[in-house]
Amino acid sequence: MMQSTDDQNYVKWFRNAAPYINAHRGKTIVLMFGGEAVAHPNFANIIHDIALMRSLGMKLVVVHGARPQIEDRMARRGIEQAIENHVRITDADTLVAVKDATGSMRLQIEALLTMGLVNSPMHGSQIRVSSGNFVIAKPIGVRDGVDFKYTGSVRRIDAESIKRQLDYGSIVLLSPIGYSPTGEVFNLALEDVATQTAIALQADKLITFTEEQGLTDQQGQLIKSCSVRRVKELVNENNCYIRQQLLKAIIQCGENGVERCHCISYQSDTALLQELFTRDGAGTLIAKDHKEQLSTATIDDVGGILELIAPLEQEGILVKRSRELLEVEIDRFVVLKKEDAIIACAALYPYEEAKMGEIACVAIHPDYRKGNRGERLMDELTEKAKSIGLNALFVLTTVSGHWFREQGFTEQGLENLPEGKKQMYNYQRKSQVFVKLI
Repeated sequence: MMQSTDDQNYVKWFRNAAPYINAHRGKTIVLMFGGEAVAHPNFANIIHDIALMRSLGMKLVVVHGARPQIEDRMARRGIEQAIENHVRITDADTLVAVKDATGSMRLQIEALLTMGLVNSPMHGSQIRVSSGNFVIAKPIGVRDGVDFKYTGSVRRIDAESIKRQLDYGSIVLLSPIGYSPTGEVFNLALEDVATQTAIALQADKLITFTEEQGLTDQQGQLIKSCSVRRVKELVNENNCYIRQQLLKAIIQCGENGVERCHCISYQSDTALLQELFTRDGAGTLIAKDHKEQLSTATIDDVGGILELIAPLEQEGILVKRSRELLEVEIDRFVVLKKEDAIIACAALYPYEEAKMGEIACVAIHPDYRKGNRGERLMDELTEKAKSIGLNALFVLTTVSGHWFREQGFTEQGLENLPEGKKQMYNYQRKSQVFVKLI
């Protein structure tokens, strides 16, 4: 019996997702979403996907906010809001509303994570949820003559206790409240709790949920990936306080050891799984800044590139390039620098009529060949290729075929090269052809 197209596509997707599943197993991930996400009709789908992540072996800490729910309870009780410099002043009456809202939301989320109805995505999941006094808080106190009363900030996170719960297989659920050693309860900012938790656990990822598809530039275009430095620029470009708090949380995590942050939409029922298990993702990926800076080459980099590739040219691994040719083609290159010294380079040559691009002149200094520098070069060139509408990359190599296979390339025949490249193929070198769809 013939398989349906949908079944075949599902199997292909599942196979393509396998490397991402393996890469995320055992990783510690902090997920942060506000009360707006909890109130959205799509929230149940997010919970189902969180349960799936746990079943795939990820260690999860879920941090929820409650701003709209707190405001609703204050309005129903006739309590006036007191805001100073965008921070809520939490008096005794407001604290009652905070406890009511956060307690109710915690129960709601725990119930959704426990649900196991037949024919539902949660059937058979048997997920344990752990909540507790993991967040130790302190009062903000008096600022510029204003007493913020029961509004506080995180003093420390009980990371060891959280890790024990994660090792037991539980999902740890944190609310935006904290406790002091004197027994007081404080109203905390969601971003403060999530950020300090991710840093204390040295989490592998922070995933944030927002109304938009992800981070956007001034033209409203989605930023698919960027560095923490770019996020700092976005803070200065935007005056929305809530958005700025989100950006600052990402920056703080990136500067304090969290390797990856993601920003996705809580309105999409597929965004979380797309972001984690597909090549292109669904929102914005933010990578922490490296001391080694990756950038497009300039004319000032010609000498450094020539020095880097000279030994490989002498060994016959790379085709020899003259200074004059390199100067003409310099904008095709990306370079990785450490303290202004070029330690790696690679080039992209587009064949736009075939929607393909050639990866060439990949070189890494012998002292820096450990680590993921080659992968960083490939990721950068892949993004450049996508931005100009290319669908595939190819490379000709005599010695590095195994490495390119590890990057997802497959060996193919000469007939798969663009016509312009076929005519230039050097049969004496007998280079292998590797191709990768992007």
